[in-house]
Amino acid sequence: MPTQWRVFLSVDRDSTFGDVSAVDPYAIYAPGGKGLVPWGSTEWADAYYWLIDAERPGDRPVLARAEDGAWHRYDMSTSEFLYRVLADADFSPFGIARYGLGTTFDPGSGDPADRRPR
Repeated sequence: MPTQWRVFLSVDRDSTFGDVSAVDPYAIYAPGGKGLVPWGSTEWADAYYWLIDAERPGDRPVLARAEDGAWHRYDMSTSEFLYRVLADADFSPFGIARYGLGTTFDPGSGDPADRRPR
């Protein structure tokens, strides 16, 4: 994700499109400031960010943008947020447990020819 963050920051600072930001009403985090750092996304176009404020280094709420563009703030750890996404059927609009997808894991053999993750 550091590479994605650098790309987002570069685009956010590009004045070609004026003051428009891809994460409006926020901005992408630049060292020493306040803004968003992307850390995850889904195949449904949901996007997950940390809100970083250099003046409050221990405070990193999760900001999530749903497919419809609506922002949601969660004052919880990233691990709790992910747990809720995966296991809490009532965690709307991001919870996937309500879909009954079940859990799957197919470990690879570790052989590079296998091409499956270990």
